[in-house]
Amino acid sequence: MTTATATPKPASLGDALPFWASAALLPVLALSATLGGLAIFLVPMTTWGFFTILDLLTGEDRSNIDPDTPEARLAWYLRITRLWPWLQLAALLALLAYVPAAPHLSMIEKFGVFFGMGILAGTIGIVYAHELMHKPGRADRWRADILLASVLYGHFRTEHMLVHHRHVGTPRDPVTAPYGEGFHAFFARVLPGCFRSALRAERERLARKGLPATHISNPFWRYAALAVAMIALAIILGGWLGLALFLFQALVAIWQLELVNYVEHYGLTRQTLPDGRYEPVAPRHSWNATHRGSNWLLINLQRHADHHAKPARPFPLLQAGSPEEGPELPYGYPVMTTAALVPPLWRRIMHPRVKRWRKRFYPDITDWPARA
Repeated sequence: MTTATATPKPASLGDALPFWASAALLPVLALSATLGGLAIFLVPMTTWGFFTILDLLTGEDRSNIDPDTPEARLAWYLRITRLWPWLQLAALLALLAYVPAAPHLSMIEKFGVFFGMGILAGTIGIVYAHELMHKPGRADRWRADILLASVLYGHFRTEHMLVHHRHVGTPRDPVTAPYGEGFHAFFARVLPGCFRSALRAERERLARKGLPATHISNPFWRYAALAVAMIALAIILGGWLGLALFLFQALVAIWQLELVNYVEHYGLTRQTLPDGRYEPVAPRHSWNATHRGSNWLLINLQRHADHHAKPARPFPLLQAGSPEEGPELPYGYPVMTTAALVPPLWRRIMHPRVKRWRKRFYPDITDWPARA
């Protein structure tokens, strides 16, 4: 006689609720537009300030959900990522219709509101797009593309999937920041660099199938069509000022994304093997952060090493790992991305950690360049 094994219950809304924290930013954004004045700082103050305080209050979280948990039992966790594209798109279109003609907002305040929109789109929207683009379903990839089109960065899907995951920690990955490169130089480099690498990756993918780069299956056609549609909506709803505000929030969102990219792998490189290939990607090639509050906001993006190990793993199942396996950041992304904006401060925090990482994981290598 055998004993039946209890089937784990599906996660409830209560279990997943902390990861719905992003939804609270939508009324904060609405307040910034309706009140103006100092309220235009509410969104960056919340994402950068409140969640930093929350990290301090709630500490670190190294607990893990069983990675073999079926996705069907994670519905409440995943629902926010699939609902978010429509919430963000509605917020963006509402702002485009309201803000350009709002008499109570000065021009500076109007751009301040859209700075908040860009922070929201970069901190939440692109992070959720990142989660969705790793899903196998066509509908999820469309949701990701709509979010990325709203900030005119559609090619990020190609660059991330075909370039970053394959070449992370090597010179072939534009968004692996080499030791010694400040963020501002990094940002100026990756804007054109990521676009070129994404174009090249799609061209090579199609060539392997015997197809030209101009083939209709090249997703750049989709990226371009969605971008044109977004620009048209901005002009229709807000006129030329609406277009300027739309472009501004897109730039802010991209800036926010690349700040995160800069932090995630700064100074970490894969070793070249005797046969000329690079060693396999390992947990030691990503900076992790286990701070509870910012992982709620960023749906566990800071458990980054496990994401590179299992790119298709849903965010609730990403494993925290241990300090013995790979390097860890002293603070969550809100603090670290802010520090990256001040290169001397960044170097003071990170360079000793990179040097300790080199000594620990690659003690036989002594000819590290002072600046890559």
